Amino acid sequence: MAIDIKVPVVGESISEVTLIKWLKNDGEWANRDEVIAELESEKATFEINAEQAGIVKQVAKEGDNLSIGDLVCSIDTDAVKPEAATATEPTDVKNADEKLEVAKPAAAATAITTSPAANAENIKATPVAAAIIADKKIDSKTITATGENGKIFKQDVLAALANPGRAIGAAINSRNERPEKMSNLRKTISRRLVEAKNTTAMLTTFNEVDMTAIMELRKKYKDKFKEQHGVGLGFMSFFTKACCYALQKFPTVNAYLDGENILYHDYCDISIAVSAPKGLVVPVIRNAESLSMAGVEAAVIDLATKAKNNKLTMEEMTGGTFTITNGGIFGSMMSTPIINIPQSAILGMHNILERPMALNGQVVIKPMMYLALSYDHRIIDGRESVGFLVTVKQLLENPSLLLFGKDPLEALLEING
Repeated sequence: MAIDIKVPVVGESISEVTLIKWLKNDGEWANRDEVIAELESEKATFEINAEQAGIVKQVAKEGDNLSIGDLVCSIDTDAVKPEAATATEPTDVKNADEKLEVAKPAAAATAITTSPAANAENIKATPVAAAIIADKKIDSKTITATGENGKIFKQDVLAALANPGRAIGAAINSRNERPEKMSNLRKTISRRLVEAKNTTAMLTTFNEVDMTAIMELRKKYKDKFKEQHGVGLGFMSFFTKACCYALQKFPTVNAYLDGENILYHDYCDISIAVSAPKGLVVPVIRNAESLSMAGVEAAVIDLATKAKNNKLTMEEMTGGTFTITNGGIFGSMMSTPIINIPQSAILGMHNILERPMALNGQVVIKPMMYLALSYDHRIIDGRESVGFLVTVKQLLENPSLLLFGKDPLEALLEING
């Protein structure tokens, strides 16, 4: 008996997906519920599983665009299970991503140990080449060896000197071009970024924050925090909590434009921009205003891990009332982030750099970060955007304010600051 495996319904607005990878070859045995292929929609990557054990007979090919309900493959459930599959069943039923994670380092290790030019201990050079390398203090790993078994000749060293900055193994004066099909996710990212640019009155306001207090607090409590909560104390929890307080103080920044209405949200669903293998994704931390610092950190780790492994669900990818993006992890000093529509604002974090600052008439060195808030000027005025960013700055520079969202003494005295 053959069972048809078809493209499942993955979302109301999604009508087409792309088959990006077969995890089971044509004619290979698949156990029940084992992952057999990966599909990609315009919003996320997801897997399809074998509904019954049997031999996979592929119908679609990698790279094919499929509509919802199209046939992906069939499974012959009457086929006899191969002995090899029986012997390796405990390994086969593991998650496909786990097998891939194990396989990748092994392949990398093989490449390193078998490539003499990539291993300093195995590098060989002629006496003249070795002398030039020592005299010019050249990193031998940047030299493309043309000799047998990775032996470096004089001309190899001279070629490296004549072409500084050329990638290892790259052909000199190469004019090679490589067309590559754009993924559905990248198409969606491109479309939404252009739509945001063309349909919003986007402006960006900047400020800077002294990270001294937060860095000292993390240094003092990070071990105890990790011990008691099981997660590390990162910067994202501070920024998320600060933004939640500021969003409640300036509700328009947390609102949508809905036709001729402004849709306000009394909750804070914070989207966090995460760099995934197939592009930028923006999963959502629901009701972040109600989470503790440890709760935020746990949510960030969970979503980032799922993004890295292409495990985010459609529900985790949709919604969000405000976005935080951290270009600082890539070394960005300042940028103007683009609004994640239909949201009205996005906060950009950046690199922390020590800079000379004037404090009480003295020049002192402080760890500083530039903050950027891009906002839709159609519903957010300058006063609100600047006020929001200043509030975030004040909360971050005085982390004790995060306890009440304001000065503890003002909270005690019930005084509005």
